[in-house]
Amino acid sequence: MLQVTERELIEGCMREDRKCQQEVFRRYASKMMGVCLRYARHQMEAEDLLQDAFIKVYNNISKFEYKGSFEGWIRRIVVNTALKNYSKKSFTYEQIGVEEQPENAAPPEVYAHLHEEELLKLVAALPDGYRVVFNLYAIEGYSHKEISEMLGCQESTSRSQLVKARKLLQAQILKLQKIAV
Repeated sequence: MLQVTERELIEGCMREDRKCQQEVFRRYASKMMGVCLRYARHQMEAEDLLQDAFIKVYNNISKFEYKGSFEGWIRRIVVNTALKNYSKKSFTYEQIGVEEQPENAAPPEVYAHLHEEELLKLVAALPDGYRVVFNLYAIEGYSHKEISEMLGCQESTSRSQLVKARKLLQAQILKLQKIAV
């Protein structure tokens, strides 16, 4: 299956060929698990999200129009599955005032010793609303307008959640640096 092209895999999945479905999962599951982990509250929830997302991929693969990358199309399904799960559980946003707060960026040397895994743990520990907005904006690249439409909130709420998420992350990073020194 390693020599099979992406197009052949997609066509095989459209025919419900189990080997093609397994190969699609093998090629993309680890990257998509990383996406799920950023939105989930714990490992088991991330695994459930991944499974649900791939079921949606297989059920909707005939809708893939070969515009853009297949991986990007899968990622979009994974993110939407995670957001649907988030809203289904009715987590409330951490809206403790929507005042604009200036961002005092930490000095660059603070981030120099931080590993990706440590940063992802810090992001995962953010309150739900902060974490979702941070992931959508900073990692997935959505605009505040798109986020507000996805989550059914105001753009100002999205901005506020992002500012607060960044402040919490900066505080946690500075705390880690003080412990390390």
